[in-house]
Amino acid sequence: MANPGPHNYNGPPSHSAHPSAASGEQPRPATTMPFTRPFTLYEALPYTPFSSIAPFNSDILPPPSIGSASPAPPVTDIVPGHDFAALNQEASSQNAQSRRLQQVVGQVQNLLARGNIPQYKFKTGPNMAAGPPAPETPARQVLAASLTPFSKMVFDHTSIPFRFLTPETPTLRTSEGPAKSLSTPIPTKKEPPTDHKHTPLPTPAPAPAPAPPKQEPSRSPTDRKLQAPPKARIEIPLPTKSQLEAAATAAAAPANTSGAHGIANVPIKHGSPDPAGFAPFPHGQAAHLIPPRPGLDVPQPSPNLPPAGLPQALPASEKAVIAIEIPSAAKINKEEYLAVPDEPEPLEDMSVRRRKRDDLDGDDIYSLDMRQRADAALNDLRIFLHNAFQAEDYALTQRTSDEMVTVVGDNEVTLTAAAQAKAQTLLAKTISLNCYKRVPLDHLLRLFRLSEPALKQIDSLDIKIDEAWGAADFDQWLLQLPGLEMAMRAARTCLRMMCGEREEKQLYPEDVIEHSLNLCKRLIDDVVIPIVELRSTQHTAELFRAVASSKKKMGSLFTDCQKLLSLMSTLISKVDTSDTVTNTLEFAASRLIFMETVSAEKDSVMDTQKFDGLRLVAMDMLSHIFVLNPAQRQGIFDEILTSLEKLPLGRRARTFKLVDGSSIQPVSALIMRLIQTSAGRVDGRRSKSKASAIVSDEETNGDGQHANQESFMIQDEEQAAVQHSTAIQELDSLAPPLLETSKANATYVVKFIVNRALKSTKSGDAPYRNLLDLFVEDFTTCLDNPDWPAAELLLRLLMVMMVNLVENDKSGVPAKNMALELLGTMGAAISKLRGHVRKVAGAIDSADELGTFLSELAASALELKARPDHMIAWTGPYRATVEYLESRFSQDPHLASAISFIVSDWGAKACACYDSFEDDSRERDQELGRLAYRLREMIRDRRWLSSEYSFKDVSQTQARLSYSIILLKSPLCEAFSGILNILLNSMASDQPTVRSKSLKSINQVLETDPSILDGDSVVVQLILRCSNDSSTQVRDSALGLIGKCISMRPALEEKMTETVIDRFADAGPGVRKRAMKLAKDIYLRNNNRALRSAIANGLLHRVQDPEESVRDLARQVIEEIWFAPFHGLENSAAGQISLSEHVSLMVSTVKRGGVANVLDKVLQSLLAPGSKSAEASREVCSKLVASMFDLVNIGDSGGDPSAPTGRDALQVLMIFAKAEARLFTFEQLRLLKSHITGISSSDDLAVSRAVVVIYRRVLPQLSSAQAHFLADVRKELMPVVSKVTRALLDDVMACLWIISTLLETSEHLARLVLSSLTGIQKLRALSQREPLDQLKVRQFDRYSLIVGMAGKHCNLDSHLDMFKKAFPKWNGETVSKLMVDVVVPFAAPSQPLEIRKAALDSVGLVCQASPRNYVSANVYTTFQQVFDDQIPALETMILRSLKEFLFAEEKRSEEASEAPPINGAKSEKKRELTVIGGTNYDDVASATTHRFLREITRIATSTQDEHAFLAVEVLASINRQGLVHPKETGVTFITLETSTNPRISELAFIEHKALHTKHETVVEREYVKAIQSAFAYQRDIVKDPRGATPNPFTPKMHLLMEVLKISKSKNRQKFLEKFCAQVDFDISKLDTSETIPSHVQYSRFIIENLAFFEYITVGEVHCIVSAIEKLVTSTGANVAQAIESEVFQLRVDVLDEPTPSQQLLAEGPGQGQPSQPGQPGVGASQPPAPEPTVDFARLRQLTAGSMILLALWEVRTYLRRVYGLGTTRRGGAESGIKVKLQSKDLAKPPVKVQGITGDKVWEEIGSIMESLADRGRMTATCRAFIELMNVDKEFLVLNEEEDEDVDMGVDDEGEFGEDGYSGSGAEDGDFDGGALQNTPSSTGRGRKRKAQHGAGGAGGGPKKKQARSGSQPPRKRGRPSKQSVERRSQEPSGHALASGYGQSQPGLVGEVQNVGGAFDEDWF
Repeated sequence: MANPGPHNYNGPPSHSAHPSAASGEQPRPATTMPFTRPFTLYEALPYTPFSSIAPFNSDILPPPSIGSASPAPPVTDIVPGHDFAALNQEASSQNAQSRRLQQVVGQVQNLLARGNIPQYKFKTGPNMAAGPPAPETPARQVLAASLTPFSKMVFDHTSIPFRFLTPETPTLRTSEGPAKSLSTPIPTKKEPPTDHKHTPLPTPAPAPAPAPPKQEPSRSPTDRKLQAPPKARIEIPLPTKSQLEAAATAAAAPANTSGAHGIANVPIKHGSPDPAGFAPFPHGQAAHLIPPRPGLDVPQPSPNLPPAGLPQALPASEKAVIAIEIPSAAKINKEEYLAVPDEPEPLEDMSVRRRKRDDLDGDDIYSLDMRQRADAALNDLRIFLHNAFQAEDYALTQRTSDEMVTVVGDNEVTLTAAAQAKAQTLLAKTISLNCYKRVPLDHLLRLFRLSEPALKQIDSLDIKIDEAWGAADFDQWLLQLPGLEMAMRAARTCLRMMCGEREEKQLYPEDVIEHSLNLCKRLIDDVVIPIVELRSTQHTAELFRAVASSKKKMGSLFTDCQKLLSLMSTLISKVDTSDTVTNTLEFAASRLIFMETVSAEKDSVMDTQKFDGLRLVAMDMLSHIFVLNPAQRQGIFDEILTSLEKLPLGRRARTFKLVDGSSIQPVSALIMRLIQTSAGRVDGRRSKSKASAIVSDEETNGDGQHANQESFMIQDEEQAAVQHSTAIQELDSLAPPLLETSKANATYVVKFIVNRALKSTKSGDAPYRNLLDLFVEDFTTCLDNPDWPAAELLLRLLMVMMVNLVENDKSGVPAKNMALELLGTMGAAISKLRGHVRKVAGAIDSADELGTFLSELAASALELKARPDHMIAWTGPYRATVEYLESRFSQDPHLASAISFIVSDWGAKACACYDSFEDDSRERDQELGRLAYRLREMIRDRRWLSSEYSFKDVSQTQARLSYSIILLKSPLCEAFSGILNILLNSMASDQPTVRSKSLKSINQVLETDPSILDGDSVVVQLILRCSNDSSTQVRDSALGLIGKCISMRPALEEKMTETVIDRFADAGPGVRKRAMKLAKDIYLRNNNRALRSAIANGLLHRVQDPEESVRDLARQVIEEIWFAPFHGLENSAAGQISLSEHVSLMVSTVKRGGVANVLDKVLQSLLAPGSKSAEASREVCSKLVASMFDLVNIGDSGGDPSAPTGRDALQVLMIFAKAEARLFTFEQLRLLKSHITGISSSDDLAVSRAVVVIYRRVLPQLSSAQAHFLADVRKELMPVVSKVTRALLDDVMACLWIISTLLETSEHLARLVLSSLTGIQKLRALSQREPLDQLKVRQFDRYSLIVGMAGKHCNLDSHLDMFKKAFPKWNGETVSKLMVDVVVPFAAPSQPLEIRKAALDSVGLVCQASPRNYVSANVYTTFQQVFDDQIPALETMILRSLKEFLFAEEKRSEEASEAPPINGAKSEKKRELTVIGGTNYDDVASATTHRFLREITRIATSTQDEHAFLAVEVLASINRQGLVHPKETGVTFITLETSTNPRISELAFIEHKALHTKHETVVEREYVKAIQSAFAYQRDIVKDPRGATPNPFTPKMHLLMEVLKISKSKNRQKFLEKFCAQVDFDISKLDTSETIPSHVQYSRFIIENLAFFEYITVGEVHCIVSAIEKLVTSTGANVAQAIESEVFQLRVDVLDEPTPSQQLLAEGPGQGQPSQPGQPGVGASQPPAPEPTVDFARLRQLTAGSMILLALWEVRTYLRRVYGLGTTRRGGAESGIKVKLQSKDLAKPPVKVQGITGDKVWEEIGSIMESLADRGRMTATCRAFIELMNVDKEFLVLNEEEDEDVDMGVDDEGEFGEDGYSGSGAEDGDFDGGALQNTPSSTGRGRKRKAQHGAGGAGGGPKKKQARSGSQPPRKRGRPSKQSVERRSQEPSGHALASGYGQSQPGLVGEVQNVGGAFDEDWF
């Protein structure tokens, strides 16, 4: 409805307003022209979309006009006339307006609201003619006068936003943004002030007085309050351009101005904001036109010309500007003000108070429709009951049934199933419409009687389904379904009537409730559970098929059962039932909730969704019982928690669907719902017939007051505003206790699950560890869901407990790992929530006030700057969340628990906020007081909010954002930084598994918030540090995290790549493989050549890795990054450029060094015929070779050292030539010819050798057609034979022989060799006369080298006659034999060393090509002479020759096995290298190997230099070819595995592993011998006889254990027993002649290896510990007896006399202690015992034995502690009961205990080994061993001081912490000394270890060391004194002293304990 106020025009004037309108001229603006009617059709056309359509027929659109037929029906046809007349009468009455009238007016105003009426936008038409302003006409009054009183009232009280777009003022444009339309006043909230108020204003010039302000229309006080401008805010309306120009025109023409013309005439409405958002001028201020000032920024007019009809605008220098004249005031002191940032203000106008129904006069129009519907429902029910009762009467008389009733039993009439269903529907409708109380009581009672027979009849039926049934039995059972269905529906009818909340006691018969309860119980026990648990097995297959065939009927039965249970749930919530009913339903609901279902639908008869419906109803029932029975809540929680073991795990566990579509476990939803319900108030008063459930659901009495007797002082909001402190106190008495109750229940649940999870593992039998993960995942899924606010509470408590576990030094490693894993999950959820809030807040619609407010509040909350009063504001996020839940309550009644929880939390936060303010702010405190009253009422009555206030509709997005903002201020989210710090600190833990777990948890957080890595992040530094960790697991986790970091932040790639490359050489194969995979991804993403080269170089080195899988992966990655990208490369310019860049990269990589030989092997593997990509790779390699030839002639570039040169390119070409000669073409070979022209004078030998090598590899591919080229090459090479180096001569001679073969002429070489042999012969003759000088020696060296190279590469037997002619006395058959015979005499011992070396080198070269010469007598005797002389330089010559020969044989064998079959014949099976006869020279190789094997082995094990490595290579080749028995080389390889030379140890490990794989049984027999050999090798060669190396502790035999991983666990245990048995000795035969006896050193070597082996299974640890205990028991008994009798002179036949040993055992190491009084025979006055006298050699012998056994026991104790043996079996050791582990436990990998390192045992063993220094130390060592054998420290009861010491080093599981290892002291193991009991000694005397549990041990003070049993005086008879017993019972046991938390109490309550630590919620 329009508001025709001044200067608001609904239409232009009539056509006669100006003549220009008809002539087509542009009319002038008609700013002041009033109107009396709307537009005509033709006047409106220019403003409509039809303006472009011409011509237009007016018949299509009838012209609208007032007075014509209205397109809408009259209002009298819609609203009844009498109601409208009554409203008009009330409106015209002079009395005060009634509530009813005000409400109707408000409803009409709501209908006319801006959002409820359509808006039309018309195009701007031509301007109308403008004339001088006319006075305002009374058009508004004329129109209003014709309205009825009620219509006029609506007209006067309604402001409709409307704006007519006139040509003059199309829009108002502000300086900030787009146009804003003018409108009538709208009650909106003002925007915050802009910076305009800080702009200095110029002094205004004099101007005409402003026009008087117009009077604003009358409005209600509420409207004035809502429309009042904010305090301390100045807003200036800026006029439009046209207004400025009009004002300027008026100023230029004073004659035409008047008081009504000027800038003050801009329409301004005082008291209400301007429609465009401008406020009126402040009082006393006026706007004036002033001349512009220089530098003043004023809006410039548009350069367009003014519209026609307007005067010409003023020049720029004369234009007017706007200024505001502010009255002069005192100077403002800026220092008195602070700049306060803008903060979001609560939207108070979004919450409107509803009008109460009690205040309305007359009938409420809202209830008109409801009453009509209620009357209709009552009428339908009355008709149904009438028909039913008539049918009953008829059935009773006629004994017949119909569709309404049926006769059952003893002529009893009951409703049929269909009639029951209709009755339920009608009853439910009357109940929902609140008219159920109007149904006559006798009708309801009669309906009860009609339903009871069906209920009673079911008692006589047997409805139980038996698994033993067949199909016929089940078919017979199906006949009972109609009766069962009728009974269930009858029960539902009765329950429905009971749930109507009527007061009559007759409507709640106990027998009906009992029958319904029994029916529910029988249905669940006899039908539902047997059907759900039915599986298709051998015995139940027939029944399964029968039930499956009736699935539809059973589904209907399940549905009826679900509805019945639902009504039972409603019944107990509304009717006060007996405990029997409640307990029965609670038990039934628990069975349904925790019944296991199948994982696949095919395995079940019924669909799992059907049963899930029953499970949800059971959850609802349990929730109702929980709500209404606070006393039973503990029992309900106990039932749920103890039933968790029955829950399924995995994907089938999550069947509860959330609103957003995700799924969680039903039990998770149940637990959260129960905890949320705990935050709602429960009325303890329950009537006899009715339960008043939660106070929020209570009814009101007739006086409008609540029925409860609870009274509060504050009764309304105004009183709360005045007495705000009292209002807060009353709220504080309600909300915090409810929240504490909820928190207590949540704490109980969390502690139970965590404590159970700490005692189980993910792979164990108990599911609690996996269940904890599932619960945490469910809670994090529900974290940002406002339906489940308890998720945050549960996660918060879990977080506190997990932090306690991490920060508690006594927590075990598994506990810390669990805590870190869960903290990572929670941290990731918090990070995800923050990211979601940030995203949603940024994308919110700015036009929505609520959305804008939430967006600003979210930004403050993310920065932790949100004010508490904004968070709890009445229209803040809490309110929006509650309103959203209230809007969905009718769809999901369970949201009541969430609303209760959130309101209680809101109230608690409001109280805390009030208490946190220290200053007094009246306005703030009053608002908090009102809020407190409202929240108090909301807690007491859930419906109070919806009945008292209305709120803007909240969307799901806004609700989630609101709740997320609440969460951001929760303790859980505020602890995010603390969680992150804990995870980061755990990365530096002393436990590898903890560090690894922390890395994985950090990974979870990074996935949700990668911004943690930005800047100089400490996270990156910690990750890089963990990549160099000593633990393989940590390094592997760190690499995975590095890859994640690089993928999320590519800028970190350059920083982290170096670390990734370093891990290529990691000790762990898994880490190496992960690093290579990660490096491949980096390589393919990055174009940096230096980085790519470094990655490729590292990968090439891994091709020689000892691990086969690593080698294969390295080759694969090289192929993928170097060759695969160029498969199918096009010959385009871009392709050539990329190929050239790749060539440069390859050249740079090879230039780095160390990869030439490796790349050769890679290329060979890549181009092998068996490779899948051989053809594609060959094509790529050919292109690469061609591209490299472009670089051959490039010289060194001094400017860029990284640029490839021709020299570098030739090196790579040489590698390609070695790999595949066919990659080269003849033309490319011709290009290289120039490089051999000056080969003899070449300064760069690398270039010459590269070219010669290329020729050597490629020339065999040529044919005789290139004879000229070949001859030229030979011509260049022949002269340099006598000048080049040995390495180059090898290739030159090979090239010459190839050329000679191709040209079929070798005379040149024959003459060359003959000449050399002749020269040697002459030198031999000369040497027989006199020694050769240096010149002759050099000549021999060259001659022998030429002969050797020729013998190696050339077969000159075709020129044998030529050689025989020159050597007529020689009778050999081959030229090679001649060469050997001529040269070998120079290898005689009589020759100088240099000549012998040259001769042996030459002979070895000839023998490589002609192996038969190895078995020549003159050759092998010469070799043997050299080995006998043991001259390393000469031995190297022989070993080099043997190596080349054996390698050539291996290669020849492989090539022969891979050769294709000839003439289509079947290829023979590949011969194994272990089978002799695989090659042509097997006999020579075998004979030579057997002849020199001992010498080769001696050389390999005598040093660790290159000479030894050469011998190892020869042994490796022998081993691979199987030339000797495996035991001949096995011991050597095991020995060499311990070498400190990594090349030797790696090669020995590879060969040992191959031997063990093929010949495990044979090699195992040699392991004992190998251990002895390894010890001798370490002692004599390595010079370190200890068994391990520190930092970190690594056993020297660790590679042996690595090989044994191949074997079975049983074989490993057998080896460990043999290994331990090597320590055993006979004390009488122990040799102590050396300073440290050899057996002591050998024993230490074995003991230290045993201490630091990485055992694979728990069974192996048990095996070695048991073996040590047995050895110490058996051997130690003899040693101890010898020490007692010989050193301490203890005799068995004297017990009462004091002995020296007693005194010594009672003394400390250096001091004596007085004996205890009362000991027989040991008095205080007895003289000191004499020093023991024993032979010194014998004492050394006994001490050596004691040293071995003490060191062995140290290792046993260390192993028990480090692997936690016995600590998990409480009572095992203390009670003397030995617990035997099961086989599956023994097969598990052992887990090391936190904080136990090898430093202590390493130091202890080192200290023990110094015991032979002097007699005193030897005596002390013997005493210590006696004490070890007599006193079992593991059963000592510690005193208080010792207790404190132990508590510092023992964790909660009895495991030692950082201070953990303490010598041979207490160990809580399962070894109880049984192995030492009743073990006969050598004298037959029994021995027994004593557990010190006597009174002396239990008492205070220092403890005396007890003597052995034979020397201890007899104990007094009788029971111990009461005092000692009491003191002993008060002291904790040894295990309790080692426990951080004490023993758990039995029972469920005992399970729930504080996990420990001082970290609690106060930490936040």
